[in-house]
Formats: sequence, structure tokens, C-alpha cells
Amino acid sequence: MSLEISIEKDLGTFKLKTSFNNNCGSLGFLGESGSGKSMCLKCIAGLESPDKGKIIINDKILFDSEKKINIPPQERKIGYLFQNYALFPNMTIEENLSIALKNLSKQEKKNLCNEYIEKFHLTGLNKRYPWQLSGGQQQRVALARALITSPEILLLDEPFSALDHHLRHSMEKELLNTLKDYSGDIIFVTHDIEECYRVCSNILVFNKGIALNKRDKDDLFNFPKSLVEAKLTGCKNISKVKKISDNKVYAIDWGYEFILNHEVSENIDYMGIRSHNILVADVNSSVNVFTFQVSDILENPFDITISLNSPLATGNINIKLKKENFDLNIGSMIKLEFPKEHIFFF
Repeated sequence: MSLEISIEKDLGTFKLKTSFNNNCGSLGFLGESGSGKSMCLKCIAGLESPDKGKIIINDKILFDSEKKINIPPQERKIGYLFQNYALFPNMTIEENLSIALKNLSKQEKKNLCNEYIEKFHLTGLNKRYPWQLSGGQQQRVALARALITSPEILLLDEPFSALDHHLRHSMEKELLNTLKDYSGDIIFVTHDIEECYRVCSNILVFNKGIALNKRDKDDLFNFPKSLVEAKLTGCKNISKVKKISDNKVYAIDWGYEFILNHEVSENIDYMGIRSHNILVADVNSSVNVFTFQVSDILENPFDITISLNSPLATGNINIKLKKENFDLNIGSMIKLEFPKEHIFFF
């Protein structure tokens, strides 16, 4: 499977501009609400038309502004799972599946519907209507309808966004289990960083309509290459920096000099480290150990989030501690270690 996208579309407040290739596996679109993720998906599906560019799937041109090609949605061999599943409320489950099938006899449609009803664990629900189903059953019907036409690519547009945390997690597991046998490409749109990490092997970050470089998910989370990537992947501890030497920088927002385990270029602007990688320093710690003062304490169900200020600058940092290891008050001074291997720059 191969997907080649290079499109632009004026959205009024900003311009959608994205260019990427995907040869296999699941690709996540990660970004804030209104960043252009869903619009890009609609352009791929043919529900919206780009102003210019091209969309090619498996060497077949679906859209090309220069060649005046714009294949209708129903001819693109694309499955689309909408946020609210978009099941027809006045149709039975069997009818919701059957409506997606074209150029088949009545019996062929019935046989294929029965096959997918059994495959998606919906046996006995053929004649029920969407409102008579649970959320998980509705999702399976919508997914069965998206896959029954054997699409070359499957588009998932924030399928869990309206669900509470418990149901969201269980339906995510159910979706992944259902898709194990699907061999086509998957594009998964979300603004949830943990969800994106679990579902996708590669991630494309969107910011105000611009799609940044496609990244391996582990590489993206461990080594963000921009302020946007760092913030969207949940990093709370970021400081402007000034290079001192090949392996040392001054963190302007924290007022300390950091020693690095590799050389940095002249044009770096920021450094960052994730909260779970910052350690409470012990007596043997000697490198990148600095003093901070507790400014705020937030109790979570299983841990404590602590905000700390630097006594030498105006910036602050956030760390997490297990409740059993917590013995601090607002105003307490604490020494923290910033392991070199977990510091990233951009």
C-alpha cells in the first residue's frame, strides 16, 4: 500500500498545507482542535476538494489540480469512520451495511452482510436499529460498514472523542483487536497524545494547517524537533537556552548551566525534559543537580504533580512523585537531577 499526499486549501483563518508519503501501517494525525487534521482527512476521502495539489493511492490519482482530476468519494475505495459513527437511525444494522455495497445482486449483498455481521460479533443484531445498540456495538457496525467494501485505506476521525475515559479505553482496545487483520493503510486523527501513541506507528503533527515532518512515534516523543512537537507531545519543562560550549548550555528560564552527553549546534533555541525523567537527587548525584523551590502541589489519584520555581530565574518546572515518596510542602527546597540522556534540544 502507498499513499502520496501534497495538497493546499485556504480555510479562511489559515491555510491547510500538507505533504507526506505513507507506505504501510498506521499513521496518526496529531494536533490541537482546528489545526486542519479532519479537513485533510476529508480531502483524502473526497468530501472536500483541495485548492491545489495531488492525492495518489497505490499509484492511482484521486485528485490532481493540474490535470483536473477529482475522483468522486464513492469511487475512491476509502473507508471512513466518523466521530459519531454516522449510522442511519431509520435503518437496521443489515441495511446500514448493505447501503455501502454497489453493483451486487440482492443475494450477494445479503451474504456479504451476514459475513461481516458474524466477523464483527454482531450475530443476532441484524434487524436492530442503531439506537438499540451499545456504544461498542455501534462502533463495530460503523467499522464493518467502512471495511465491507474492502477499502485500500481506512480513515478514523477521532472515533473516541465523545466517550468517557473508561468507555474510551475499552473501545480503543476493541478497535485495535478488530483491525488486526486489516492489511491496508490507516490514518487516525486525534488530539489525544496517549491514544495516538498506542494506536499509531508513525505520527504527523499538525500546527495551524501545516503538517510537520512524519516521525516514528518513539523518536517523536523522545526527541521532539520543534517547540510545537514538544508541547503537543506533553512536555511541560522547556527553557530557552544559550550555548556555552559544545556540550554545555545555559538554561535561561531556569538559571542553570547544563552538561550534555553530545554536542549541540549553534542554532539551538530550546531544551526540554519530560517530568517523569527528572529525579530527586541522591547523595551520589553530581551532574546536572540543581536546587528548586516548591510553588504548587497537585494531588492526583496515584501520584503527586509538583510545580517548582528556580531561585535564579523566572521559569518553573513540573515533576511527578509517587505518593509514598512525597514529603514536601509549598516553600520546600529540593535538589533535582536532570539526566543527560533524557535532555533534548531544538
